[in-house]
Amino acid sequence: MYKPILIKSPITIIFGGYLGSLMFMFIVTAVGNLEATLFGKNFQLKLPEIILSMAISLIAAGMVHRICFTTCLIFSLITIYYMNKLSQKTYVAAVPAAAPVKSRRHK
Repeated sequence: MYKPILIKSPITIIFGGYLGSLMFMFIVTAVGNLEATLFGKNFQLKLPEIILSMAISLIAAGMVHRICFTTCLIFSLITIYYMNKLSQKTYVAAVPAAAPVKSRRHK
């Protein structure tokens, strides 16, 4: 719908790739929420869901312009890196340190 506007200049083409990466982020979030609702809170996204979401957003960005496809890929990889970093920081429980085991052998 906004293809003529997004391909007017190089900056708007890059912005089109950024919009594609936002779409990727929203699709990943929607799929993750759907799976959490259907399969329980402890269910995590796996690689196939990420690849499917990436493919959908890349196809949509590629329909606008070839460079939108490339910038969408780059921005989406950066987005998934920071989403994973934030998720690890938020949801990973701290593992208590193991206490040293004392042996009962006498020398």
